[in-house]
Amino acid sequence: MALDFRGATEALFDRVTVEDLAAELDLKPQTISRPAWRRTANGHRSPPSNWEAAVARLAKRRAEQFRKLAEKLS
Repeated sequence: MALDFRGATEALFDRVTVEDLAAELDLKPQTISRPAWRRTANGHRSPPSNWEAAVARLAKRRAEQFRKLAEKLS
């Protein structure tokens, strides 16, 4: 089934959320929702130790979603 314009653009503009990253890290969203990770900021929090792998997994999933979207539209 071909995508219509609305479905295609919704898929294109879909984004990864704080909730997605929190789920990937098995944390509560409020744990990572503030980008106050600069050491000089009030309320500084260190990022989770495994954040790189979690972001990489999410990025790979998004890349696969974009690949599939492109295939459907080609």
